[in-house]
Amino acid sequence: MKAKIRKVAVFLEETLSEMGRTVDPPTRRAAAAAVIENPYAGRYVEDLSELMDIGEELGELLTQKAVAALGITANTAESYGKAAAVGENGELEHAAAILHPKLGTPVRRVLGKGAALIPSSKKRGACGLSLDIPLGHKDAAFVRSHFDGMEVRINDAPRANEILVAIAVTDSGRPLPRVGGLTKSQIKGEDGLR
Repeated sequence: MKAKIRKVAVFLEETLSEMGRTVDPPTRRAAAAAVIENPYAGRYVEDLSELMDIGEELGELLTQKAVAALGITANTAESYGKAAAVGENGELEHAAAILHPKLGTPVRRVLGKGAALIPSSKKRGACGLSLDIPLGHKDAAFVRSHFDGMEVRINDAPRANEILVAIAVTDSGRPLPRVGGLTKSQIKGEDGLR
């Protein structure tokens, strides 16, 4: 593995009640995060292909861990998202190199599908920052009940020369969704939008 991983953390959220109402079945989302060494920290490098390859490795590893945390078969996952935060000696393009060119293919391979764009976010910060992972339905981006997000935090990451990378997966949309729009039952799955 090209990634020099210092730490992996897995998070699981299960919402059983919202505004005094039972959520049945509970909505569940999981995220797996890796804290890795940034090979380009503190210097400008034109060719970021090493980080692109690392993104491919992490896409598979973190998606498998998130699905395992949910305890579901991978093809039943409903939403996904990705995020990365570089430490103070990194640049946002380092996060982009991990998240965009190659990470999505292994995520989709693990999940068995994923026609929709994988929502993403990038930021720079110090240890303990909150990483906000945007979520959207994996097969139809217009399913409003699945517009969501998951916040994760690792108290000692990212250090100045590190990158925090996370993948989130859900088995459902938001608890008690009621803002209209395309529903899961209406998904055609042809273009990643509807």
